[in-house]
Amino acid sequence: MEPGIQNSEKEHHGLFLEFVLRFQNNRLAVSGFIMVVIFLLVSVAFWFLGKAEVHFPHDPNRTAVSEKLLPPSVQHPFGTDELGRDVLSRMLHGAHISLMVGFVAVGISLIIGVIIGALSGFFGGVVDRILMRVVDIVLCFPSFFLILTVVALLKPSFWNVMIVIGLTSWPGVSRLVRAEFLSLKERDYVMSVRALGAGTNRIIFLHILPNAMTPVLVVATLGVAGAILTESGLSFLGFGVQPPQPTWGNILTAGRMYIFDAWWLTVFPGLAILFTVLSFYLFGEGLRDALDPKLKV
Repeated sequence: MEPGIQNSEKEHHGLFLEFVLRFQNNRLAVSGFIMVVIFLLVSVAFWFLGKAEVHFPHDPNRTAVSEKLLPPSVQHPFGTDELGRDVLSRMLHGAHISLMVGFVAVGISLIIGVIIGALSGFFGGVVDRILMRVVDIVLCFPSFFLILTVVALLKPSFWNVMIVIGLTSWPGVSRLVRAEFLSLKERDYVMSVRALGAGTNRIIFLHILPNAMTPVLVVATLGVAGAILTESGLSFLGFGVQPPQPTWGNILTAGRMYIFDAWWLTVFPGLAILFTVLSFYLFGEGLRDALDPKLKV
């Protein structure tokens, strides 16, 4: 192996170890990462259980009017709702919906934002001005009210919520990618590749984009938390995923009618949303601190 390649591999290995050490020293970030992993494992596990029609600890859609609004107990640790359904079961089986909305919505926003930001930053000129004006127009509308309007015009459903959130949350990503491209395209290694005759697509996707993705990953982590909050807000207003499919938002919505008689219907799903969003924010902030070169000693 050539000495230059060996030195490059050692340098990348050293940078990765430095990142890991910086991340490990941030206890809040590590705690957020652990909680995110736990939430993901629980949601995936109960998604598979639901597909296999294995209901644990209870059937989330089984109604029993004689057991309605029971307080937390050994049999029902989070109590029951107004139809006698077990709240813990509904929260566990609905966890994957809230998390999937976050990941799919962020995936859609990343695809659109990265493409627009890359084209704008790389080509500049007329292309940059046109695309940035489109971004400015989208940013003129309050995002939540824009999402609420679009969802209200469409039929509220699981897929519509994910797509609409993704299609309205990409401008921030595009601006970030554009700024990275404006900086990276003037670097010496890009000039060298261009001088060697590399095509535009090769320069963008193989040489600039991989180096521009680090801050995008941080934004994506924080975006998942924002998308989960947005989905919960839509479900709370009745424009999100519709019952009987359980989500933390519509469980919270059903509980608002009994907030003084059955506190568990709002407290437990509210805490689930709180801790999930907090975990992603702590994880995202930890990634940003560990990857920020200005914080290196």
